[in-house]
Amino acid sequence: MLAGLLGRDPQLHAYELGDLDEFFWPYTSWYRRGESVALLYHGMRPPTLLALTRPEGVAESAALLGELAPVLPARLWAHLSPGVEVGLAGAFRVVSAGAHLKMALTRPDRLAGVAAAGEVLGREHVPALRELYAVAYPGNWFDARMVDTGRYVGVWAGGVLVAVAGVHVYSPGFGVAALGNVTTHPVWRGRGLASAVVARLCGLLRAEVEQVTLNVKADNGVAVRLYERLGFRRVAQYGEFDLAAVGC
Repeated sequence: MLAGLLGRDPQLHAYELGDLDEFFWPYTSWYRRGESVALLYHGMRPPTLLALTRPEGVAESAALLGELAPVLPARLWAHLSPGVEVGLAGAFRVVSAGAHLKMALTRPDRLAGVAAAGEVLGREHVPALRELYAVAYPGNWFDARMVDTGRYVGVWAGGVLVAVAGVHVYSPGFGVAALGNVTTHPVWRGRGLASAVVARLCGLLRAEVEQVTLNVKADNGVAVRLYERLGFRRVAQYGEFDLAAVGC
């Protein structure tokens, strides 16, 4: 039932569709009101609430969150379509973390213009990944389990990992993937390595899933332009929020 609802708009709901996969399913709780679906992903701290919809579904999604408010955790992060956050007013302090874009790979032909590079990384490379993220992407969310998918690729220089692209969501069964944790060591930026590893990863993913997507901050112009050059287009805007129950 959930796959049927979410599959009507797979580019908007790639994360939720991916979380139906057995790899993620044990970390999820699902809620529905009419055609609206909300997901609480508790495989991270704080848990993350996803309630995404097109403009015509905002009122119903906001009403769903209003019904959920009494049973949600006291602290959580949220990805919400514009206007849906009003459903939590009064029950939560809602602090915006800025506008974000959902992008989908709709022009894969553009990948041919990039020299793809990067070797597939495994669990033995997790220490190197953590070292790179500490320098190049502090504060990012990295779940080492995702490396087990075999869909993290990186470029090395002198035995040091200097560029990487990975996935936050990967589900061949539900036909979706979402890129994540893409970064380059500061010393190695400006050499096209981010484009190279993203192109390499997209080449792997396109053989396995129908939808390759990603999330990016709307004001990160450098990243947005990079993804557009590689064939991604903007398919939706949403907001990220830090939520704390009133009185906590």
